[in-house]
Amino acid sequence: MPILIRPGRPADVAAIRAIHEASFPTAAEARLVDLLREAGRLAASLVAEVGGAVAGHVAFSPVTVGSGAVGAGLAPLAVLPDYRRRGVGAELVAAGMAACREAGFGWAVVLGEPDYYGRFGFRPAPGFGLSDEYGGGDAFQVVELTPGALPVGAGLVRYAPEFASLG
Repeated sequence: MPILIRPGRPADVAAIRAIHEASFPTAAEARLVDLLREAGRLAASLVAEVGGAVAGHVAFSPVTVGSGAVGAGLAPLAVLPDYRRRGVGAELVAAGMAACREAGFGWAVVLGEPDYYGRFGFRPAPGFGLSDEYGGGDAFQVVELTPGALPVGAGLVRYAPEFASLG
């Protein structure tokens, strides 16, 4: 089953919304993607096509620390139920990290399952002196995309204001 990863297009908006609505208990993540898009804060928005159908989506948006260092926040990631456990999410994450690196982001964070995201080099952010606004503990993770770019000891990592809509 070949998977094509490409940037999201305006024609994909409805499919992206449907993927997130099918993947989460509420429509909050779907609304978040719409808000980030409308605010111009999608640093990377990639879709996975399988057999010509959009089957998954990942979004990255800027995050900041008090020193002013800017990284990328991975959220949300969603794959339609029929395409899960087939590598679609993994390809989206890897391609998204590469896109962020190419866009000049030196580091990225995610609030998610450590076993899953650890495969991509993410490590618990508290071990690097970084924390999140949501009390994620070790589920809040960081990866260095460019050597030397990680703002070790920088404290609180703030997501785009649109994330407040999740609460």
